[in-house]
Amino acid sequence: MERFVLWGTYCENALQKREPFREMHLNRLSILKQKEILITLGPTKCTKYVFGIFEAKNLGIVKQLIQDDIYWKEGIWTSFEVYPWTQAF
Repeated sequence: MERFVLWGTYCENALQKREPFREMHLNRLSILKQKEILITLGPTKCTKYVFGIFEAKNLGIVKQLIQDDIYWKEGIWTSFEVYPWTQAF
């Protein structure tokens, strides 16, 4: 298993636009966390960017997980990049 870092952006007015989808989004993240695929995920304080760390077999799996998220499908997340990551500590 490898670790991957996610950097992405939120749409304008993300706090308001995400509200109808938030419970579904958080429930899914909880499942990914229980499966030890998701290490952490959340917005920056300015709610302009999303940051996450995943553990998976390959980059394609992580990209698909992001694209399957309701925030991506509903345009709450507007862009993302995923990078393989080496944890030093």
